Amino acid sequence: MVFLPPSIARLSPGLSLRDSVETSLSAAIVSGELPPGSVVSVPTLAAQFGVSATPVREAMLNLEKLGFVEPLKNKGFQVTDVSERDLQDLVQVRRWLECPAMRIAAERLEGQPVDELRALATQISQASSNSNFREYLRADAEFHLALLDLTGNKRLMSVISDLRRQTRLVGLVNMSHSAELDISANEHHALLDLLVAGNGEEAEMLMHTHVGHVLGWWSGRAEDGTTVSDS
Repeated sequence: MVFLPPSIARLSPGLSLRDSVETSLSAAIVSGELPPGSVVSVPTLAAQFGVSATPVREAMLNLEKLGFVEPLKNKGFQVTDVSERDLQDLVQVRRWLECPAMRIAAERLEGQPVDELRALATQISQASSNSNFREYLRADAEFHLALLDLTGNKRLMSVISDLRRQTRLVGLVNMSHSAELDISANEHHALLDLLVAGNGEEAEMLMHTHVGHVLGWWSGRAEDGTTVSDS
């Protein structure tokens, strides 16, 4: 049975107990802090979060619906794996939808102040430096969805948000204080610079590379196909 580190078992203010537990656990699963095959139980999690079993059970059932965990009879829940093919499909769809949208974002942001987006990019970089993966994932999601919001297409935002929730970044936890993690974090500032300059074509290309990290660094591989530790 897995015991959570304190960083995972911390509840988020402003959320219901169920949502807070689910947010913490999903971030731990996505980042690889709870790797595939890990087994957790409702009573153990409830004790670690300092809450009753009800919100934990509700959170686990929702994570099961999302495919993050599967029930084990008389044991609890086991973290599921995502196949290489699934990741490739997720990345392909995100590239089809998210990358061209940067051209529209560039049209809307050219010459405009981007203080809130810049603040989110800075939060991503700070979370990278501190290896705070839950904060990294939160700020990263807010940043990218805010860019998509510029298109005015709420359905696009919903689809990409769902795809992001399905994506596993199991190599992220092993990239603590790595050059690769800092490079990816700093790409958010570079992307903003391109958008403000109205350079939609280069912004689209950078987003294509950025999303591709899911199959590279975030899967524990260097971008040349070897493992990060070997690079």
